[in-house]
Amino acid sequence: MIHLTTTGARTGRPHRVPLGALDIDGRLVVVASAMGSPKHPAWYHNIRHNPSVTVETATETFEAMAVLPPDRDELFAEIVAREPGFAAYQARTTRLLPVVELRRT
Repeated sequence: MIHLTTTGARTGRPHRVPLGALDIDGRLVVVASAMGSPKHPAWYHNIRHNPSVTVETATETFEAMAVLPPDRDELFAEIVAREPGFAAYQARTTRLLPVVELRRT
């Protein structure tokens, strides 16, 4: 579990959200699943406007860039292997669930 702080696309204000995150081969990734909602979560819209974020883990806080990785499909397969609930979220919606890598800056 992490807390991700984004900058509001419209308001410019900070928004802090708790998210499940996975470390996959040293890469910190999150999924914009919104539990299979038909719309992307607000935090995803925010990072598309401003990818500079703050990540808080249980042990540290750091600045990062939110990046849409080119190997999304491979990462999502690994995410589902580790956390099968994400397959159910994908099945609930017609949108492709974005995988976001949080790269430390």
